[in-house]
Amino acid sequence: MAQALGFVTKTETGAFEGTLSMMSLKKRISIKPNETKEGDGQPDFRVFTEDRIEIGGGWNKTGKTSGRSYISLTFAAPEFGPHRIFANLGRAAGHENENVMAILWNPA
Repeated sequence: MAQALGFVTKTETGAFEGTLSMMSLKKRISIKPNETKEGDGQPDFRVFTEDRIEIGGGWNKTGKTSGRSYISLTFAAPEFGPHRIFANLGRAAGHENENVMAILWNPA
């Protein structure tokens, strides 16, 4: 079952602003388009904390069965230890504003 690790709101510039909340960690984050992307191996988005520390990236993906677009996120920071956290950015259930998105972690 997917769990929300936070919520972000899409801005007019195509970025997302909001909060990442996990256990003892709660940080304001920005998910910004990667304007210097040069190849498929680089993320379409970069994730920054309010302190401007880069903690992850995001890739535009398309669902295999649904055909819907979504953003696949990867987070890495010392607070997470040697592991990465994988999540998807998707519509936030229960929000009338279509610009509000949930950071959804789907544990294995």
